[in-house]
Amino acid sequence: MKEYAPIGIFDSGYGGLTVLHEVIKALPDYDFLYLGDNARAPYGSRSFELVYNFTLEAVEELFSRGCNLVILACNTASAKALRNIQQKNLAVDYPDKRVLGVIRPSTEIVETLSNTKHIGVLATEGTVKSNSYLMEIGKFAEEMIVTQHACPMWVPLIENNECDTEGAKYFIKQEIDRLFHKDPLIDAIILGCTHYPLIEEQIRKFVPNHVKIISQGPIVAEKLVDYLRRHPEMDERCSKNGTVAYLTTENRETFDEKVFDLTGQRVKSTKIRL
Repeated sequence: MKEYAPIGIFDSGYGGLTVLHEVIKALPDYDFLYLGDNARAPYGSRSFELVYNFTLEAVEELFSRGCNLVILACNTASAKALRNIQQKNLAVDYPDKRVLGVIRPSTEIVETLSNTKHIGVLATEGTVKSNSYLMEIGKFAEEMIVTQHACPMWVPLIENNECDTEGAKYFIKQEIDRLFHKDPLIDAIILGCTHYPLIEEQIRKFVPNHVKIISQGPIVAEKLVDYLRRHPEMDERCSKNGTVAYLTTENRETFDEKVFDLTGQRVKSTKIRL
């Protein structure tokens, strides 16, 4: 019998569920293990060192549970921890494992997203301060003018299921207005936090009709399919029984209820300690 080797999906909270949903649609026969570090969320305002330490702990937990491939479905972790984990930890301690992020997939196709060559990025404070989007987009499309804007209130609103309140609408509109005040020529916005697709309908209400809104989930899923095609040696090490399991550092009942509130999906998670 083949060893259980799911693809690990990690996020600091619940936003990674938007990536998991799209990845499952693209790869329905594969096994997945989702880990939400909900007890220590959010990561957005934490230091580089702390995000790196937290992310490494989560990655190593997923490795210990059989994962050979882990996706950081968190922009802050991808921005603040991915490179160090790839260059230091994998090279020395886990040479046969792989960890991928969510920032590069979006930036690889950035040239196809905008007609004006003016791109907006809405993200957490940590992702914006890292300048990861500026650096990655610069590798693939130097001519793009990238305007970043941090939305510090959005993740707490989403995690507390307050997205439809008048207060939430105020903060959503406020940040979008601030982004367009910085650059009125933006015609495409990357949602640079995996939580933000959960309020995409609300965001759309305050964005001009001609502006594209880009969620990362479908892009990451497409790129993961391509990655496994290009790396058959890794694909062969992924088990394929069509299962999905959930881990959380938060109270299990709280996690399960929150997942249902945010996605309408009923899950049974396992509480762990990192």
